[in-house]
Amino acid sequence: MADFDAIDSLLAAVGPEAALPAPGVRRELRERARLSKAQVARALGVSPSTVAGWEGTRDPSGEIRTRYAYLLDGLAAKFEAGAEPEATPEPDKAPAAPVVAPDPGKDDAGEGDDVESLAVPEPCVLCGRPAGSRVAGFAQHLDPADCRAVPHAVTASAPPAPPAPPAPSAPGAAEAPARQDGTLRTVRPSGRSQGPARRAFQEPSGPVDLIGEAVRGALAEHQGDVEAATAALLKRAIPDAMRLLDETRKGARYDIVAHPWIPDILRKQTSRGADQIWEARPKWTRHELPPGHHEVTALDINGAYLSALKTHLPLGQLEHSAGLAHDRRRAGVHLITPPAWEHEDVLPNPIGRRDEPGPLWVTEPTLRLLLRLSGPKYGLCEPPVIHESYTSGATENLLEKFRVALKDARDAAIAAGDEVTLEYVKAMYSKFVSTMGESNYNRELYRPDWMHIIRSQAFANLWMKALKAHDEGLTVVRAMGTDELHVIGDWRRVFAEGRGVTEVKVKDAYTAAAGTGEEE
Repeated sequence: MADFDAIDSLLAAVGPEAALPAPGVRRELRERARLSKAQVARALGVSPSTVAGWEGTRDPSGEIRTRYAYLLDGLAAKFEAGAEPEATPEPDKAPAAPVVAPDPGKDDAGEGDDVESLAVPEPCVLCGRPAGSRVAGFAQHLDPADCRAVPHAVTASAPPAPPAPPAPSAPGAAEAPARQDGTLRTVRPSGRSQGPARRAFQEPSGPVDLIGEAVRGALAEHQGDVEAATAALLKRAIPDAMRLLDETRKGARYDIVAHPWIPDILRKQTSRGADQIWEARPKWTRHELPPGHHEVTALDINGAYLSALKTHLPLGQLEHSAGLAHDRRRAGVHLITPPAWEHEDVLPNPIGRRDEPGPLWVTEPTLRLLLRLSGPKYGLCEPPVIHESYTSGATENLLEKFRVALKDARDAAIAAGDEVTLEYVKAMYSKFVSTMGESNYNRELYRPDWMHIIRSQAFANLWMKALKAHDEGLTVVRAMGTDELHVIGDWRRVFAEGRGVTEVKVKDAYTAAAGTGEEE
């Protein structure tokens, strides 16, 4: 009987799982209470993106579920009693963001066209003119005619559904949004989630030293043991990077669509294989050197991936187009026929080392680099031929605050000789980039398009440094990966030396003979 008593005690200790209302009701209760996601997140000890997920497609579990249910029950009880809460301003808080009314076409599950009316117009993501609605989290005009001044503008989502829309032909089916020319773009729901998860923060706040707090906490936990503290920080680099992203996105104009529908070209063909995107990774060595022996300096480009966070990233889910010229307001991936490159003897090919000819899928930075090199300033090649694209409205500054926060922490760590913080910051941005694709280590963000774009931006940045070295009279001997450039000549008159992200440092030095760029 003792065994059964133990089981009964165990069962008695496990209470029933707290009941939660539908996600749409959760959001409605929070908005009626005039609470931001950030306020709820602070009270529950989670990130604002987690609260956004609970109001979308996910449910909490365990103790946090009980606390969240308690909050929602309390709000519901206040409203049933007719006590509409008044907004309580927080001290030193910046003005609140525009009030957004929920879309009446949505049901309690949060599904539908995700169109919201704005009390205060915001710039349209496509044309920049004031728009009175948000579609899938982005301010834009519902009537394509209002964007006619912008060629090839494409709405990011379908227009509002009529009052009684017919049922879709298949579960999860979505209507295709219209182009301005009346044709349709195919928009499919995400295969990773039932709807696009978004990271949206509208509550401005002051800077928070999350990196410094984490380092101090790790050192205290491990009694000042630098190696143990560093190891612990590296293990938590991914969730800490996502928390820093949340913090730096507060007050941002646009939502981050974290789990959009992704075209097949961005999906791995096999579990161990790759997708179809070509990142243009440099792997080039000069075939011949001038007569004589030469001292070659291998330069290390600091913070290559950190600098590459400043790049044109698509805001929403990608939409297909064909036969359109490149639109600088949009970003994504493009199927192109690259131009012939006739300067292989002095500079690497901008698309990297490629054995097979013909069209290939490249990212936004690679396409923009080719277009730039084909322009009147350089005239180094013909323009690439664009066959088709998957793009969305874009901005170059989507991750800028995130990048600056990491850069500032890196600079301070270098100045203080703080190797713990330096390794921690490096792990944060490198793992952030490497796990936003098809990875089991980062479930909060699934953007393989961003991963490829950021990597390609790092490669494009290295290529432009090779071009700068060549134009300044240096002999470029080798370009490898994101951060390795080998040159002959007085490189210090071209590049600043140091450990900053705008500087370079010496990685190696060797002697090379005429006729080859290889070391002796």
